[in-house]
Amino acid sequence: MRFLLAAMSLAAFVFSGHAALADKRVAFVVGNAAYKNVPQLPNPAIDAKSMARVLRNVGFDVVEGSNLTRDAMTAKLLEFGKKSEGADVALFFYAGHGIAVNGTNYLLPIDADLKSEMDVKLGAAINVDLTLEQTMADAKVKLVFLDACRDNPFAAKIRSAKATRSVNVVSGLAEMKSGEGTLIAFATGPGQTALDGEAGTNSPFTRALLANIASPGLEIQQAMTKVRAQVNDETNKAQLPWGHTNLTGTVYLNPAAASTTDVATPMPVAQAGEVELEFWRSIKDTNKIEELNAYLTNYPNGTFKPLALARIAALQDGPSTTTRNLTAGVDPATFTDAADQVSEDQIGLDKNQRRDVQRRLSGLGFDVKATGKFDEETRSVMKRWQAARGYPATGYLNKLQHKAMQSEIVSSRVSSSDDSEDEPTRHRSSGGGGSRRAHGGGGGMAGPGAVFGHMMGGLFGRR
Repeated sequence: MRFLLAAMSLAAFVFSGHAALADKRVAFVVGNAAYKNVPQLPNPAIDAKSMARVLRNVGFDVVEGSNLTRDAMTAKLLEFGKKSEGADVALFFYAGHGIAVNGTNYLLPIDADLKSEMDVKLGAAINVDLTLEQTMADAKVKLVFLDACRDNPFAAKIRSAKATRSVNVVSGLAEMKSGEGTLIAFATGPGQTALDGEAGTNSPFTRALLANIASPGLEIQQAMTKVRAQVNDETNKAQLPWGHTNLTGTVYLNPAAASTTDVATPMPVAQAGEVELEFWRSIKDTNKIEELNAYLTNYPNGTFKPLALARIAALQDGPSTTTRNLTAGVDPATFTDAADQVSEDQIGLDKNQRRDVQRRLSGLGFDVKATGKFDEETRSVMKRWQAARGYPATGYLNKLQHKAMQSEIVSSRVSSSDDSEDEPTRHRSSGGGGSRRAHGGGGGMAGPGAVFGHMMGGLFGRR
């Protein structure tokens, strides 16, 4: 009888309209970066590729595109609309330029050349409301993610046009309401602009989506709460994602580890292993750090984590023979024991030792100023280092984590530059043409630390 009840519970879970596991999943994923009439954007094409890979790994049929013209984007939308007919979940992700005119949002193909309101409304841009209505109306659950709140150069052009001087044009996107069964999420609040991230990486918003929406057993609205918190923390409160939802049930993009109150029979471990293995095979020979980071995000304690970390280190160091011992010999308890203020106080770090921690973080690719004070910025950076290593990400240290950090081999080039940071006046060239440049507000860290920091540390530029 107990087995029968469990089987009935599982059947209801799978086939209900509110079920976490959907039979038919379709996604539209596009990133436009190579704009022809305004400066190009650094990351949307990378954002789209990362998102498409994550969605395929949890069962989505993905209609994917990068750097699409108006005609190419229309063709992809038509394909998506046909595939989403009768879908259990339809997901729409767009990264690139977007604009709001009189409260209506538009997405911009790479060949857009907007000089007036007329250009927008006569087809040079993609009307978001109309697009979602036409392509996703038949899906049971609709998820919309718009990483398009950039500082848009088209906005000034349209506002300056004589024919449209009274029109309301904003650089970010306007507020949208979601219909039944729909979740809409923006990179930041209505009318605001979002941060783009370092070139060659993901934007803060996309990075947070990748880290959370496909987490095993995490319901989508809980995932979006984590997304908002991560972006807010990573950008030092400069950006807070915004959204609107009218979902009428629970939605899981990856129900593998859903709680036993929802599913009596969890996903077999072998199946999860096969998904991870396929993911790793698809990126194991890549030369792109962001693809390796996507694996670490989805499998923070994955089988191939040491290999991914070692390859990231090799890519960061280029042809150098310097290597980093990231996980070998680390006490297993380091991966489970969470640190807090008390455990950090027990280490007894003085100011110089705190600066050493900050220098090591920068040398390992997590850029932070070596001030000797563990402020909010340092806590945020420390969380990213902990998450990348698979340690509990609290932003505080304990003795095990401190020992593990000291065991990591930092580039000797970074170490040598750090040795002179206490004496900036003695070593800094007065002519301004030396090989060192000031890092932040005081220390003079050398190039490699800054390079690693720009690649991994999360210093952001405006979109």
